[in-house]
Amino acid sequence: MEKPFSLEAVNQLMAEMDISDISRATIRQCVSIANTLGERYNEKFIHLEIGVPGILACPVGVEAQKSALDRNIAHEYPPVSGIPPLKQAASKFLKAYADLDIPAECIIPTVGSMQGSMNLILECSQLNPQKDTILFINPGFPPNMMQAKVLGIKAESFDIYSFRAEKLRGKLEEYLSRGNIAAILYSNPNNPAWICLSEEELKVIGELATKYDAVVLEDLAYFCMDFRMDLSKPGVPPFQPSVARYTDNYIIMLSSSKIFSYAGERIAVAAFSPYLFKRDYPALKERYGIGRMGDNFVLTYLYVASSGVSHSVQYAFAALLDGAAEGKIDFISEMAKYAERAHRSKQIFERNGFHIVYDKDLDRKVGDGFFYTIGYKNMNCSDLMTNLMRCGITAISLNSTGSLQNGIRACVSRLSSDEEFEILDQRLKLFNIMMKEEEGKWRV
Repeated sequence: MEKPFSLEAVNQLMAEMDISDISRATIRQCVSIANTLGERYNEKFIHLEIGVPGILACPVGVEAQKSALDRNIAHEYPPVSGIPPLKQAASKFLKAYADLDIPAECIIPTVGSMQGSMNLILECSQLNPQKDTILFINPGFPPNMMQAKVLGIKAESFDIYSFRAEKLRGKLEEYLSRGNIAAILYSNPNNPAWICLSEEELKVIGELATKYDAVVLEDLAYFCMDFRMDLSKPGVPPFQPSVARYTDNYIIMLSSSKIFSYAGERIAVAAFSPYLFKRDYPALKERYGIGRMGDNFVLTYLYVASSGVSHSVQYAFAALLDGAAEGKIDFISEMAKYAERAHRSKQIFERNGFHIVYDKDLDRKVGDGFFYTIGYKNMNCSDLMTNLMRCGITAISLNSTGSLQNGIRACVSRLSSDEEFEILDQRLKLFNIMMKEEEGKWRV
């Protein structure tokens, strides 16, 4: 790429796509902008916007799914509550890597954690008429916040940037003490910042969830991907941190998409605490005729949403989880490739005048993983997104994740070759040349 796209070219395309502010564009809209610009001007884009796995699907899952199809499983409706082998394997896996005892009956497959989170947000908002609001600990995965909006459910949020450690208690209590918070949702490791909540912070969340009777929706999409510690040995500490150690008011979402690169087949599980799974809620009983939270989740929400998860992929996920729990699949070493890509690309950004926005994890440097956050001086999200797009780099903005900081989220999954790292470096050099030529035009 010898010269950047003109500002007019980017703005014209945004107008065609009915996007008024690029920093508010969805992930898929960012993909569309980049693909269309690339096609119009015959330029290859560096894609940092979408979290498509950059590693091939684990073959153990593929073979198990093919075997299930060969047994003609496709002609049978799947049980909405999940096939027993999957439920048992997920229970075994969570014990092996998180040291959690969650019975198989409390583990329910969903069509990816996207379906899981949407239906859990809905159910939590209907547990108690006085609790109608979801609290998001941000930055977070933008579609989760959109889910609440689509469902017409009230939401509150705060940026955790300034509320780590013991400060988290006061901030959470500020919201929970109002009495209207039905659930708290966050990811750990965090998408997009890759910060990891400490055991002390998880204890605070758990204690307050119990005190104020709020459900914790813990998204563990990046399970065991804090590569600063060795989490690779099943049954041996250290284990994946979880709020489940500190409250009975938890539901864990565990997806196949990243840890086994099985994103295309759309499967995850929702692991309920035994207490919540069997807890009876009068409001659910009155509305649906089913009062127990777990039964209602399966027989009401999931049944009308999709009538279960694809039969064959349940066998795939079961084989993957069981193989990992037995130590036969080293999924963590495979995922560590993302940390290498993050480390290398961060160096390229920093060498070109950029900085890591969420750079600290309490008293430690933030780890390397699937995502990280990048800023350029004091440039706002919209201007940074626009000008990186002009240089053939696409990402998503931090304000779309609920962050109050200026910057972008970078996903490293598609940086898979030396050529792509070289192109990234060239494009960032072009960005700096463009900034000098247009000095005074952009507030930095």
